[in-house]
This record gives sequence, C-alpha cells and structure tokens, in this order.
Amino acid sequence: MVSTAVPFLRISPDARAGGMGEAAVSTSPNANSQFYNVAKYAFVHDKGGLSATYTSWLRDLGLKDVYMAAMAGYYKPDDEQAFSASLRFFNLGNIEISDAEGNDLGMQRSSELGFDAGYSRKLNKDLSVGVALRYIYSNLAGSNSVTGGLYKAGSAVAGDVGIFYSRSEITGKGWQAGLALTNLGGKIGYTNDATQKSYLPANLGLGAGYTWVFNDQHKLALHAEVNKLLVPELPVEADSAAFVKYNTQGVASSWVSSLGNDAWAFSLGTEYVYNRLYAFRAGYYSDSRGMGKRSYFTAGVGMNYYVFGLNFSYLVPSGGGVTRNPLSNTLRFSLLYYIAKD
Repeated sequence: MVSTAVPFLRISPDARAGGMGEAAVSTSPNANSQFYNVAKYAFVHDKGGLSATYTSWLRDLGLKDVYMAAMAGYYKPDDEQAFSASLRFFNLGNIEISDAEGNDLGMQRSSELGFDAGYSRKLNKDLSVGVALRYIYSNLAGSNSVTGGLYKAGSAVAGDVGIFYSRSEITGKGWQAGLALTNLGGKIGYTNDATQKSYLPANLGLGAGYTWVFNDQHKLALHAEVNKLLVPELPVEADSAAFVKYNTQGVASSWVSSLGNDAWAFSLGTEYVYNRLYAFRAGYYSDSRGMGKRSYFTAGVGMNYYVFGLNFSYLVPSGGGVTRNPLSNTLRFSLLYYIAKD
C-alpha cells in the first residue's frame, strides 16, 4: 500500500474533469488547467478566466462538514504565454486527536490548503511548457493547547512541470496530448522529529485524446490518461529497520524507485459539445491495489452563456454494503467566468 501526506492534492477540484473520469492532463484548456497540467494555459483562447468549484466530500458516509473549495485563474498578456494561480482549501471537519499511546486529546477542526502560481509558454504552434510553484499548509492536529505541543501544523513547498501538445485545426479538430509531473517537493512533518516526515503525493500523469468536429453544432472528444504515484510503498516487514529505511530515503531517489510499485490510476473520459453551448460528459476511473483499488463511473453536464460557464459532475454509486465505494454520489459544481480578447 502507498501512503502519502496531504492526499487532498490528488482530488480533482473541477467538475469538468470530475465528469470525465478525472481525465484532464490532455483535455482542452480552461481556467482549471492549473490543477492538472499548467502548460495547457498557453493554448487557451480567451485573454483570461476565473473558476470556483465546490465539492462535498465523503457525503455518502454521512459526513456533512467535509468539503473542498477551489479557485483558479489565468491571464494571457499575448498569444504565446500565460500567468496563472490557484487555491485549494480542504476542510476535514472535526477529527478526534490522540497521542502515540492512544490517549484521547479531544476533538479538533482540521483543514489543509494549497496555493500555487504558474507560468506557461508556447515553444511553437503545437507545443507548450509550463511550471508552477506550490505552497502547502496542513493543520491536522489543531492548536498546541489541544495536543500539548506534541503536534504542529505541517508546511511544504512543491513544484509542477507540464508539457502540452495540440495538433488541432481552428475548429478544434485534432490530437491533444499532455505530460505533467506534479507535487514534486520535500517531505512534510507534523512533529519536531525530522525522521517522522511523510511523502508528498508526487505524481506522473500522461494523457492523450482526439477531438472530432462534425459541423458547427456537434463536437466529440475522447481522452485516455494514466497516472503513476511517485511514492514508495510502506514496508511489509514490521521491524523498525524497514521503517527507518523507508522514512530516511531521499525524495529524488524515492521518485525513481517507486516507478516499479503498484500505484497506478487509469482514466477514460468523453465530452460531447452541442452548439458550443451545452456539454455532456461521461468517464470511467480505476486504480491499482496500491492506491486503494477503486473503480467507478462518472457523468457530467456543462453550459456556457456569454462569458459564464457552469459545470456539474456526479460520481455514480458502486458496490454494496462493506464494499460500497465511499465516494459514491460525490457532487462537484464549478462556475467559470471568461475574459474575451479585445
């Protein structure tokens, strides 16, 4: 099993991707590209854009105070480059805190956030690159008055690197492909013990898709994506030496060594657009045992009205009883605003 800190960075904070089985590395760019592949902004057509998304998380388990709120935006000073920024806030609700011996330290409201800024630029008419720098803050244990100084809020800095290829006609017909390395950074800790730090969810994503444009009213896109979590597996052995080796492994070497472990995710998504106003989406997501062995179908719709856009996605329930997917019935809502070129 692969375990990381701040797993909220792997949650799709965008209703469009949520409706396409989480596929977004190679899809056409919009205001939420920062969350998946920052390089896509260089190919966006509008001068600027903003997006706000709300996701109620694990509501199927009866949790009403766990949610993610996200915002993203970009600005293009010219046709070749773009500046972007985004913010993710994950509210985990009330969590019961205990020490290493299992002693109850009380309830505490916990939350995490990530803020990043990015830049992307075209290398030629078909290819762009992008980079982003991210600040991560994770307050799981709450105030020192509750934990007695045993735990503290954790913080870290990470970066993204993206590449986007778009061999499309003016109508949008053609191939798109993307590669994104995300959350590349050091470890994060919640105590003063430097040996007890956890890995960030570093990830390698690779996607490709094709868009068919039948006429002015009908357009269809199909995208496939694979993601590899670049984090080492927890040791199978129960001895302390195995855990010491796991905890002290260098971050860069862990990225390389993790390529062979069982932590893969696969996405397949499709999007049909009618008259440039309405979008209908569907997708399928599946991951390996090392990431939880989840699989589910998704659906979504979207609507554009002048400079505004609204997207909605739904995670179709799967399983039953103890095997029921805890993400069943997950809803996402995204509101977008576009700044057209002069």
